[in-house]
Amino acid sequence: MSGPDHERKVPPLRPWDDAPSTPTVLSSSRRQIAIITAAAIALYVVVRLLPTGSNLNHMDFRMTGKGVLDFCDPANPQFIPVVQVRSPVVLSLKANHEPALNQPVNFTLTLRTASGKPIAPEDLLVAHTRKLHLLVVDPTLSDYQHIHPEPGKRPGDWVFTLAPARPGLYRVFADFTPVATARGLYASAEFTVPGSVATVTKSFNTTWQAAGCNFELVVPADFHARQPVDLRLHIESQGAVKQPVPLQPVMGAFAHLVAFDEARSGFAHLHPNEIDLSKAPDQLRPELTFKITIPQPGRYVIWGQVNLGGTEVFVPFWVDVLP
Repeated sequence: MSGPDHERKVPPLRPWDDAPSTPTVLSSSRRQIAIITAAAIALYVVVRLLPTGSNLNHMDFRMTGKGVLDFCDPANPQFIPVVQVRSPVVLSLKANHEPALNQPVNFTLTLRTASGKPIAPEDLLVAHTRKLHLLVVDPTLSDYQHIHPEPGKRPGDWVFTLAPARPGLYRVFADFTPVATARGLYASAEFTVPGSVATVTKSFNTTWQAAGCNFELVVPADFHARQPVDLRLHIESQGAVKQPVPLQPVMGAFAHLVAFDEARSGFAHLHPNEIDLSKAPDQLRPELTFKITIPQPGRYVIWGQVNLGGTEVFVPFWVDVLP
């Protein structure tokens, strides 16, 4: 049928049926962006204000002037000249009696900032399974011990027991990471063991035997100062028929290397490039690689530390660093 009475009537458009105009869309988008931005800023402020458990801040570990020990990146191992520079941390030692050869002695170590604030467990991050590492070495570099102190009774006090194997002036290097900086810091102190210091031959030697195993540290022939070099640690059982090496993790790694110069001016604490503990090295002849940069030429001892079947073993290697 046709005619005006039978034509389809189209209802008029209502205002709310119109699509929103472009300015309205832009305005809505700007509001959403502003709300998201404000929420992100508020969340950042809240996180920054949350307590970390430490009463120390970044400025407590800052010093100005020349010869100041800077924060160190644990992912980029370097030789740290701890004795030759000023540390923002003061380390002191007190023994409960005079140290004697091969006799355990209890020490109280005190860690404080340069301004005198105590550095307690809550002020330090866990690094390689511990909050505080002590690298202890005698004047001949023949007795190296790696110690982990426990918190003492007073804030800033840490206690440990050590049996020195040689006489002379021992040097204690502290290796730790403050919560406030998340970067490695170091300090040092000394104690004396009575007796005459014997002369020790320090000839080039990169092999050692201990705990029924042969150890070898492979160093490049052109080991030059101020240049990064790669080191390789090989381990295998003694004897013609090779047995599996019971290598187990120690402090979150399959091995550790610590290098000292003859003057004991500092150290380098190295960890292997093989960081995945779920992938164990070869059982018959495990090999681990390390990277190091030595700033000055001279003779160095590099102590290796491994865990063989639950027993920690320390082996020394003497190397020469060329100019």
